[in-house]
Amino acid sequence: MIDKILIEKLFSNDRRAIARIISLIESDNALTSEYLNEIHSKVGKAYRIGITGPPGAGKSTITNQLTKYYRKENKKVGIIAVDPTSPFTGGALLGDRVRMTDIGMDEGVFIRSMATRGSLGGLSKKAIDAADVLDAAGFEVIILETVGVGQSELDIAQAADTTIVVLVPESGDSVQAMKAGLMEIADFFVLNKSDRPGSQHAYTALQTILMIKDHDESTWMPKIIKTIASENKGIDEMAEEIERHNNFMKEQNLFLSKREKQAKVRIKEIVEHKLKDELWSETGENSLNLTLEKVILGNFSPYHIAEEIIEDFKNRI
Repeated sequence: MIDKILIEKLFSNDRRAIARIISLIESDNALTSEYLNEIHSKVGKAYRIGITGPPGAGKSTITNQLTKYYRKENKKVGIIAVDPTSPFTGGALLGDRVRMTDIGMDEGVFIRSMATRGSLGGLSKKAIDAADVLDAAGFEVIILETVGVGQSELDIAQAADTTIVVLVPESGDSVQAMKAGLMEIADFFVLNKSDRPGSQHAYTALQTILMIKDHDESTWMPKIIKTIASENKGIDEMAEEIERHNNFMKEQNLFLSKREKQAKVRIKEIVEHKLKDELWSETGENSLNLTLEKVILGNFSPYHIAEEIIEDFKNRI
Protein backbone atom coordinates (compact mmCIF):
# COMPACT_ATOMS: atom_id res chain seq x y z
CA MET A 1 0.00 0.00 0.00
CA ILE A 2 1.30 3.46 -0.90
CA ASP A 3 2.33 5.95 1.77
CA LYS A 4 -0.18 8.84 1.63
CA ILE A 5 1.96 10.97 3.94
CA LEU A 6 4.90 10.54 1.55
CA ILE A 7 2.67 11.75 -1.31
CA GLU A 8 1.64 14.84 0.66
CA LYS A 9 5.26 15.61 1.44
CA LEU A 10 6.07 15.28 -2.27
CA PHE A 11 3.36 17.81 -3.13
CA SER A 12 4.98 20.14 -0.57
CA ASN A 13 8.31 19.85 -2.41
CA ASP A 14 9.95 17.85 0.39
CA ARG A 15 13.35 16.78 -1.00
CA ARG A 16 13.51 13.51 0.92
CA ALA A 17 10.04 12.52 -0.26
CA ILE A 18 11.00 13.33 -3.87
CA ALA A 19 14.17 11.21 -3.62
CA ARG A 20 12.30 8.35 -1.92
CA ILE A 21 9.55 8.13 -4.53
CA ILE A 22 12.03 8.34 -7.43
CA SER A 23 14.02 5.49 -5.80
CA LEU A 24 10.85 3.37 -5.56
CA ILE A 25 10.11 4.02 -9.23
CA GLU A 26 13.69 3.37 -10.31
CA SER A 27 13.76 0.00 -8.53
CA ASP A 28 10.57 -0.97 -10.39
CA ASN A 29 8.86 -1.51 -7.06
CA ALA A 30 5.48 -3.26 -7.14
CA LEU A 31 3.91 0.02 -6.01
CA THR A 32 5.43 2.07 -8.87
CA SER A 33 2.19 2.25 -10.87
CA GLU A 34 0.16 3.18 -7.80
CA TYR A 35 2.46 6.08 -6.89
CA LEU A 36 2.44 7.36 -10.48
CA ASN A 37 -1.35 7.07 -10.60
CA GLU A 38 -1.65 8.99 -7.32
CA ILE A 39 0.48 11.94 -8.44
CA HIS A 40 -0.80 12.19 -12.02
CA SER A 41 -3.38 14.91 -11.29
CA LYS A 42 -0.48 17.24 -10.40
CA VAL A 43 1.57 16.41 -13.51
CA GLY A 44 1.71 18.52 -16.68
CA LYS A 45 2.55 22.04 -15.52
CA ALA A 46 6.35 21.84 -15.86
CA TYR A 47 8.10 22.74 -19.09
CA ARG A 48 10.41 19.89 -20.15
CA ILE A 49 13.66 20.59 -21.97
CA GLY A 50 15.65 17.76 -23.54
CA ILE A 51 19.38 18.19 -24.07
CA THR A 52 21.24 15.61 -26.14
CA GLY A 53 24.26 15.28 -28.43
CA PRO A 54 27.57 13.44 -28.77
CA PRO A 55 29.74 12.74 -25.70
CA GLY A 56 32.05 15.63 -24.83
CA ALA A 57 29.85 18.30 -26.44
CA GLY A 58 29.38 20.09 -23.11
CA LYS A 59 25.78 19.08 -22.39
CA SER A 60 26.30 19.11 -18.62
CA THR A 61 27.92 22.55 -18.63
CA ILE A 62 25.00 23.86 -20.68
CA THR A 63 22.55 22.24 -18.25
CA ASN A 64 24.40 23.91 -15.39
CA GLN A 65 24.32 27.38 -16.98
CA LEU A 66 20.72 27.06 -18.15
CA THR A 67 19.71 26.11 -14.60
CA LYS A 68 21.38 29.26 -13.26
CA TYR A 69 19.45 31.31 -15.84
CA TYR A 70 16.09 29.93 -14.69
CA ARG A 71 17.00 30.28 -11.02
CA LYS A 72 17.58 34.01 -11.62
CA GLU A 73 13.96 34.06 -12.80
CA ASN A 74 13.07 32.35 -9.50
CA LYS A 75 11.91 29.17 -11.25
CA LYS A 76 12.47 25.82 -9.54
CA VAL A 77 14.50 23.48 -11.75
CA GLY A 78 14.61 19.67 -11.74
CA ILE A 79 17.43 17.89 -13.56
CA ILE A 80 17.39 14.26 -14.70
CA ALA A 81 20.88 13.39 -15.92
CA VAL A 82 21.17 10.16 -17.89
CA ASP A 83 24.79 10.28 -18.99
CA PRO A 84 27.81 8.34 -17.67
CA THR A 85 30.07 11.28 -18.60
CA SER A 86 27.94 13.82 -16.72
CA PRO A 87 29.27 15.56 -13.61
CA PHE A 88 25.84 14.94 -12.11
CA THR A 89 26.51 11.19 -12.16
CA GLY A 90 29.86 11.54 -10.42
CA GLY A 91 31.89 10.40 -13.40
CA ALA A 92 33.46 13.71 -14.32
CA LEU A 93 36.65 15.59 -13.61
CA LEU A 94 36.95 17.65 -10.45
CA GLY A 95 36.62 20.89 -12.41
CA ASP A 96 33.17 19.85 -13.65
CA ARG A 97 32.09 18.97 -10.12
CA VAL A 98 33.23 22.36 -8.85
CA ARG A 99 31.18 24.09 -11.57
CA MET A 100 28.01 22.27 -10.47
CA THR A 101 28.30 22.83 -6.70
CA ASP A 102 26.64 26.25 -6.91
CA ILE A 103 23.43 24.72 -8.30
CA GLY A 104 23.77 21.43 -6.42
CA MET A 105 23.43 23.24 -3.09
CA ASP A 106 20.52 25.40 -4.28
CA GLU A 107 17.22 24.47 -2.56
CA GLY A 108 15.39 25.43 -5.75
CA VAL A 109 17.27 22.77 -7.76
CA PHE A 110 16.89 19.00 -7.57
CA ILE A 111 19.42 16.83 -9.43
CA ARG A 112 18.97 13.12 -10.04
CA SER A 113 21.27 10.90 -12.07
CA MET A 114 19.87 7.73 -13.60
CA ALA A 115 21.21 4.77 -15.56
CA THR A 116 20.12 4.23 -19.16
CA ARG A 117 19.01 0.68 -18.24
CA GLY A 118 19.68 -0.54 -21.76
CA SER A 119 17.49 2.07 -23.44
CA LEU A 120 18.85 2.52 -26.97
CA GLY A 121 17.84 6.16 -27.08
CA GLY A 122 19.95 6.91 -24.05
CA LEU A 123 17.02 8.04 -21.90
CA SER A 124 15.71 5.52 -19.40
CA LYS A 125 11.93 5.04 -19.37
CA LYS A 126 12.25 5.42 -15.61
CA ALA A 127 13.75 8.88 -16.19
CA ILE A 128 10.45 9.98 -17.75
CA ASP A 129 8.61 8.65 -14.69
CA ALA A 130 11.08 10.55 -12.47
CA ALA A 131 10.33 13.73 -14.45
CA ASP A 132 6.64 13.22 -13.57
CA VAL A 133 7.60 13.08 -9.89
CA LEU A 134 9.52 16.37 -10.18
CA ASP A 135 6.59 17.87 -12.09
CA ALA A 136 4.16 16.85 -9.34
CA ALA A 137 6.53 18.29 -6.72
CA GLY A 138 6.16 21.73 -8.28
CA PHE A 139 9.31 22.16 -10.36
CA GLU A 140 8.55 24.58 -13.18
CA VAL A 141 11.40 23.59 -15.50
CA ILE A 142 12.66 20.02 -15.92
CA ILE A 143 15.86 19.42 -17.86
CA LEU A 144 16.46 15.93 -19.23
CA GLU A 145 20.10 15.48 -20.18
CA THR A 146 20.67 12.27 -22.10
CA VAL A 147 23.68 10.32 -23.26
CA GLY A 148 24.62 10.88 -26.92
CA VAL A 149 25.56 7.42 -28.10
CA GLY A 150 25.17 7.80 -31.86
CA GLN A 151 22.05 5.65 -31.85
CA SER A 152 18.36 6.54 -31.96
CA GLU A 153 17.66 9.53 -29.72
CA LEU A 154 13.89 9.38 -30.14
CA ASP A 155 13.47 8.84 -26.39
CA ILE A 156 14.35 12.45 -25.67
CA ALA A 157 11.92 13.78 -28.29
CA GLN A 158 9.19 11.64 -26.71
CA ALA A 159 9.85 13.20 -23.29
CA ALA A 160 10.55 16.88 -23.94
CA ASP A 161 8.56 19.91 -25.05
CA THR A 162 11.70 21.42 -26.57
CA THR A 163 14.63 19.27 -27.70
CA ILE A 164 18.10 20.78 -28.00
CA VAL A 165 20.91 19.02 -29.86
CA VAL A 166 24.37 20.12 -28.75
CA LEU A 167 27.27 19.81 -31.22
CA VAL A 168 30.88 20.99 -31.29
CA PRO A 169 32.99 22.36 -34.17
CA GLU A 170 35.15 19.24 -34.59
CA SER A 171 35.10 17.76 -38.08
CA GLY A 172 32.43 15.14 -38.72
CA ASP A 173 30.05 16.06 -35.94
CA SER A 174 27.38 17.42 -38.26
CA VAL A 175 27.59 14.32 -40.46
CA GLN A 176 27.48 12.06 -37.41
CA ALA A 177 24.42 13.94 -36.21
CA MET A 178 22.63 13.18 -39.44
CA LYS A 179 23.52 9.49 -39.17
CA ALA A 180 22.24 9.36 -35.60
CA GLY A 181 18.92 10.92 -36.55
CA LEU A 182 19.60 13.93 -34.36
CA MET A 183 18.76 16.28 -37.23
CA GLU A 184 15.17 15.08 -37.13
CA ILE A 185 14.51 15.55 -33.44
CA ALA A 186 16.18 18.93 -32.84
CA ASP A 187 13.96 21.93 -32.19
CA PHE A 188 17.18 23.89 -32.37
CA PHE A 189 20.92 23.29 -32.37
CA VAL A 190 23.60 24.58 -30.06
CA LEU A 191 27.11 24.80 -31.46
CA ASN A 192 29.06 24.76 -28.21
CA LYS A 193 32.76 25.55 -27.75
CA SER A 194 32.30 27.90 -30.69
CA ASP A 195 35.61 29.62 -29.96
CA ARG A 196 37.40 26.55 -31.32
CA PRO A 197 38.87 26.36 -34.83
CA GLY A 198 36.40 25.16 -37.44
CA SER A 199 33.41 26.72 -35.70
CA GLN A 200 32.27 28.77 -38.70
CA HIS A 201 32.71 25.80 -41.05
CA ALA A 202 30.54 23.61 -38.80
CA TYR A 203 27.93 26.37 -38.53
CA THR A 204 27.77 26.77 -42.31
CA ALA A 205 27.56 22.99 -42.85
CA LEU A 206 24.65 22.71 -40.40
CA GLN A 207 22.92 25.73 -41.93
CA THR A 208 23.19 24.16 -45.39
CA ILE A 209 21.65 20.90 -44.16
CA LEU A 210 18.77 22.76 -42.50
CA MET A 211 18.03 24.81 -45.63
CA ILE A 212 17.42 21.61 -47.59
CA LYS A 213 14.40 20.80 -45.43
CA ASP A 214 11.00 21.96 -46.68
CA HIS A 215 9.43 24.62 -44.50
CA ASP A 216 6.87 27.42 -44.55
CA GLU A 217 5.38 29.87 -42.04
CA SER A 218 3.44 27.11 -40.26
CA THR A 219 6.55 24.92 -39.94
CA TRP A 220 9.13 25.41 -37.21
CA MET A 221 12.59 26.11 -38.61
CA PRO A 222 15.39 25.09 -36.19
CA LYS A 223 18.03 27.71 -35.54
CA ILE A 224 21.71 27.27 -34.68
CA ILE A 225 22.95 29.10 -31.60
CA LYS A 226 26.65 29.49 -30.90
CA THR A 227 27.70 29.11 -27.27
CA ILE A 228 30.77 28.94 -25.08
CA ALA A 229 29.00 27.37 -22.12
CA SER A 230 32.09 27.32 -19.90
CA GLU A 231 32.09 31.13 -20.10
CA ASN A 232 28.28 31.43 -19.94
CA LYS A 233 28.19 32.88 -23.47
CA GLY A 234 25.09 32.23 -25.58
CA ILE A 235 22.98 30.87 -22.68
CA ASP A 236 20.56 33.84 -22.72
CA GLU A 237 20.03 33.26 -26.46
CA MET A 238 19.31 29.58 -25.76
CA ALA A 239 16.68 30.46 -23.16
CA GLU A 240 15.10 32.95 -25.57
CA GLU A 241 14.95 30.29 -28.29
CA ILE A 242 13.29 27.84 -25.89
CA GLU A 243 10.65 30.46 -25.14
CA ARG A 244 10.23 31.25 -28.85
CA HIS A 245 9.67 27.55 -29.57
CA ASN A 246 7.16 27.29 -26.71
CA ASN A 247 5.21 30.32 -28.04
CA PHE A 248 5.28 28.97 -31.60
CA MET A 249 3.82 25.61 -30.54
CA LYS A 250 1.02 27.33 -28.62
CA GLU A 251 0.24 29.79 -31.44
CA GLN A 252 0.07 26.93 -33.97
CA ASN A 253 -1.99 24.73 -31.57
CA LEU A 254 0.82 22.17 -31.57
CA PHE A 255 1.63 22.08 -27.86
CA LEU A 256 -1.21 19.86 -26.67
CA SER A 257 -1.16 17.70 -29.80
CA LYS A 258 2.55 17.03 -29.24
CA ARG A 259 1.89 15.99 -25.65
CA GLU A 260 -0.98 13.77 -26.83
CA LYS A 261 1.32 11.99 -29.28
CA GLN A 262 3.93 11.56 -26.55
CA ALA A 263 1.28 10.14 -24.20
CA LYS A 264 0.15 7.68 -26.88
CA VAL A 265 3.68 6.39 -27.43
CA ARG A 266 4.29 6.16 -23.70
CA ILE A 267 1.06 4.23 -23.04
CA LYS A 268 1.92 1.75 -25.81
CA GLU A 269 5.37 1.23 -24.28
CA ILE A 270 3.90 0.69 -20.81
CA VAL A 271 1.41 -1.85 -22.19
CA GLU A 272 4.16 -3.68 -24.10
CA HIS A 273 6.38 -3.73 -21.01
CA LYS A 274 3.62 -5.13 -18.80
CA LEU A 275 2.59 -7.74 -21.38
CA LYS A 276 6.21 -8.79 -21.87
CA ASP A 277 6.68 -9.26 -18.11
CA GLU A 278 3.47 -11.28 -17.91
CA LEU A 279 4.27 -13.35 -20.99
CA TRP A 280 7.72 -14.32 -19.77
CA SER A 281 6.64 -15.17 -16.26
CA GLU A 282 7.78 -18.53 -14.88
CA THR A 283 4.98 -20.33 -16.76
CA GLY A 284 5.91 -18.76 -20.10
CA GLU A 285 9.63 -19.39 -19.61
CA ASN A 286 9.00 -23.07 -18.75
CA SER A 287 6.77 -23.48 -21.78
CA LEU A 288 9.51 -22.09 -24.01
CA ASN A 289 12.22 -24.33 -22.51
CA LEU A 290 10.13 -27.45 -23.11
CA THR A 291 9.87 -26.73 -26.85
CA LEU A 292 13.48 -25.78 -27.63
CA GLU A 293 14.57 -29.33 -28.46
CA LYS A 294 11.77 -29.64 -31.03
CA VAL A 295 13.09 -26.54 -32.81
CA ILE A 296 16.70 -27.76 -32.79
CA LEU A 297 15.67 -31.21 -34.13
CA GLY A 298 13.67 -29.55 -36.91
CA ASN A 299 10.26 -30.77 -35.79
CA PHE A 300 8.85 -27.25 -35.48
CA SER A 301 9.94 -23.82 -36.68
CA PRO A 302 10.52 -20.93 -34.22
CA TYR A 303 7.44 -19.25 -35.71
CA HIS A 304 5.26 -22.28 -34.93
CA ILE A 305 6.48 -22.35 -31.33
CA ALA A 306 6.00 -18.57 -30.99
CA GLU A 307 2.37 -18.88 -32.15
CA GLU A 308 1.78 -21.68 -29.64
CA ILE A 309 3.20 -19.58 -26.80
CA ILE A 310 0.98 -16.64 -27.77
CA GLU A 311 -2.12 -18.87 -27.91
CA ASP A 312 -1.26 -20.37 -24.54
CA PHE A 313 -0.82 -16.86 -23.11
CA LYS A 314 -4.16 -15.71 -24.50
CA ASN A 315 -5.87 -18.74 -22.91
CA ARG A 316 -4.25 -17.94 -19.56
CA ILE A 317 -5.61 -14.39 -19.55
